[in-house]
Amino acid sequence: MAVSRVCVVAVFAALVFSVIVLPASIQAQSSAPAPGPTSDGTSIDQGIAYVLMLVALVLTYLIHAADFCFSF
Repeated sequence: MAVSRVCVVAVFAALVFSVIVLPASIQAQSSAPAPGPTSDGTSIDQGIAYVLMLVALVLTYLIHAADFCFSF
């Protein structure tokens, strides 16, 4: 008897959820599309800065490795 009441309550809750919550979530997805990406040059500058920092890191590693090899 108690199991059937729990089942009825669960089915009722699922129906309420599907009628009230799901349509609201479907309507929320139909918003206007985002504008296209624009570039004002800052991303290009940041990319160049990352490349230069990577070059500096590699050069520093090579210089220290060469200094370590010739110190013996």
